[in-house]
Amino acid sequence: MNKKLISSGSTFEESIGYSRAVVQDNWVFVSGTTGYNYETMSISDDIVEQTEQCLINIKNTLEQADASLSDVVRVTYILPNAKAFESCWPVLKKYFGEVRPAATMFSALLADDKMKIEIQVTALKSQNT
Repeated sequence: MNKKLISSGSTFEESIGYSRAVVQDNWVFVSGTTGYNYETMSISDDIVEQTEQCLINIKNTLEQADASLSDVVRVTYILPNAKAFESCWPVLKKYFGEVRPAATMFSALLADDKMKIEIQVTALKSQNT
């Protein structure tokens, strides 16, 4: 069994005790990911832009695990405002329309009021990766 921890460098990972992702054999478990742009250390006020940034962050994390969005088998969406979810659908379809992972959405408060969505994924790397 081969286990690899992936860090984004966030201070929260050290303070709380978690990893951005854990790779176990061919499985990749990506922690809940928000719409922060780590290059600018900013977050948009717009939920659609946050959704796009979440998926860019997840894509980058999966690449560090030698995986891709096409390997995603499970996705969980967490939103403080469930009624805002429908506005995210075009972005979700852009990234997952062909992949079609199993999915769940639920509404819950997030760690910071600026955060409008958090996305968590599980991926199973293909044997060709």
